[in-house]
Amino acid sequence: MKDEKYDMMKKIYLIGLGLWLTMGLQAQRMDDVAVHSQYITVVDEYRPAPGQFVNMMPKYEQGDDAARMAQKCTESLANNQRDMVCLGGYGGYVTFHFDHSIANVQGQADVLILGNSNFEGNSEPGIVMVSKDENGNGLPDDTWYELKGSADADSVGKVVYGYTITYQRPTTEQADGKTSAISKDITIEQYIPWTDNQGQSGYVSKNRYHAQTYYPMWVNDDTMTFGPQTLLPRNGYNTLVYPKENWILKQLAWGYVDNKPNTVAENGSFDFDNAVEVVSRQPVTIDFVDFVRVYTAVNQQCGWIGESSTELLGAEDLHLDTSVQRVRDSTTGVRDMKTLSSPNASYYNLLGQKTAHPRKGLYVRNGKIYSIQ
Repeated sequence: MKDEKYDMMKKIYLIGLGLWLTMGLQAQRMDDVAVHSQYITVVDEYRPAPGQFVNMMPKYEQGDDAARMAQKCTESLANNQRDMVCLGGYGGYVTFHFDHSIANVQGQADVLILGNSNFEGNSEPGIVMVSKDENGNGLPDDTWYELKGSADADSVGKVVYGYTITYQRPTTEQADGKTSAISKDITIEQYIPWTDNQGQSGYVSKNRYHAQTYYPMWVNDDTMTFGPQTLLPRNGYNTLVYPKENWILKQLAWGYVDNKPNTVAENGSFDFDNAVEVVSRQPVTIDFVDFVRVYTAVNQQCGWIGESSTELLGAEDLHLDTSVQRVRDSTTGVRDMKTLSSPNASYYNLLGQKTAHPRKGLYVRNGKIYSIQ
C-alpha cells in the first residue's frame, strides 16, 4: 500500500513537471534555424492608414490581399533588406517578429528600429508597441504595451491617450479644380474624411505628386478605425506665410521611430524597460518580447509635404546572443551547474524529495531545474 501511494505521488509529480516544462516551451519563440538572426524574420500584419505613399511602398498589385501585402513587407524589411515601408497617416501600423524572442536586458536598449528621417526637421514620429506571446499560439493577439517616449514627460496635457480615429473611403479620385487653402499643390483638399473620439474631424488631402488612391486597395471595408492609442502633439509648422511654404517637422527628444537620423544608433534604440499600459501609462515589466508594432503617432497635414506618415526600414535585436541564451534557459527550464552556486539553498530531486547534498543529476531549486554535472 505504501509503495502504491509512493508510485502515485511520483506519477503526479512527474506529470506536473512535464506540464510545467511544456508551458515553458510555449512561452517564448525559438525558431528551428541553424543560425539565429538579429534582424526581422517575418512581417505579421501591415495595416496602413490612408496616405500618399500607400499602395506604393510596398506596391499594391491587382489581386493582392492583406496576407500578400504583409509578405511584400517581409520582402522589404526582413534580413536587413532596408527597403522602405510606409505606414500612412495616423494609426497606420506594421507588426513583425524575429526568429526568437527578444530578451529585456535591464538597463540596456533592446531593439533598434530604423526610419527614414535623414535630416533635422524631418520627423514623422511613430510609437513602438510590444507584446509577449502569452498564449503560445504564435500570433500577435495578446496584450499590447507601448514604449513611452519624451512626450510623456515634456508634453503633459498635449498628448491624447486613448485616441481613436476612423477614416472613410474617398468618393472620388478626380481633382476638384478648387484652390486649396493648404497648398497650391493640393488637388483634392477634402479627399478622405476622418473623425475621432475627441469630437474633431478633417481630411487627408490629395496632392499632385501622387495620383494613385491613398486608401489601401486591398481593404474591402469602407471605413478603417485605429486605436485606442496615443496621439502626439503636432510637430509640423510652416515657417513662411501662405502661399509660400517651408515646412519644419520638429524632432521629439527621444523614444520614437522615424524621428531622428539613423546615423546615430541611439536615435533608433528602444528599451523594453519603458513599457507602459497603453491608456493608463502604468509601468509594466516584460521579460521577453515576441512581437513589435510601430504606428504613425501624429495626425497632421503639412502643405505640399502631405500627411505625416512614419516610414520603416528595418529592425534589429541589439543583444542577439543574450536573447537566444535566455530563451534557451527559459524554454528548457534547465540551468547547467558544475558546482552548487547556493550550497545552503533547498534542493529537491525529481521525486519531490528534499536533498541536503545533491550530486550529479537534475534538481529543483526556487522553481527552476538545475543539472549538476
